[in-house]
Amino acid sequence: MTEFEGLLKKISPKLKRITYKLNGHFGSFNHEDLYQEALLHLWLNFDRGILSDKTESYILQGCYFHLKNFLRKNYDKAKFTNLDNLVNQEGEETRLENMLPLSVPELTFELAHCKMLIEAIRNNGLTPREKQVFNLSLEGLTTREMGDRLGISHVRVVKLRKKVQKKCTKHMDLF
Repeated sequence: MTEFEGLLKKISPKLKRITYKLNGHFGSFNHEDLYQEALLHLWLNFDRGILSDKTESYILQGCYFHLKNFLRKNYDKAKFTNLDNLVNQEGEETRLENMLPLSVPELTFELAHCKMLIEAIRNNGLTPREKQVFNLSLEGLTTREMGDRLGISHVRVVKLRKKVQKKCTKHMDLF
């Protein structure tokens, strides 16, 4: 095992947690994309000899700041969609079939992958109330609309959505 692989083996779990955390604040990038960006940053610094006398904590802090800077620089280049209202940045209504045309084979695979992931989340580990919130989120209802439909406060809906999101991250690793 090379020295870089050893370093990566030690810090990889913490680095993945950092990418999950940043992805929660900047949802425009996939956590795997952020992880790959951090790995590239690490490799370039390792290759230059910058990391030779640095502590694990210092290296992780450097990755964190690099990713925050990366997100700041690329934030305006990402395409955003508001999942509460299913409206894009220009105010146009966004539909799943418009985002994923099935005539492209790669996107058909992606759609199938998404459907499998949604079913795995629905069938594993969600309470009945969390399933209701999850399904209503997929329908595109806002937090207040979900609260009205379920007869609970929008604050409770927000808390339930956070629990669902936390449970969803477990399934993201499996797929």
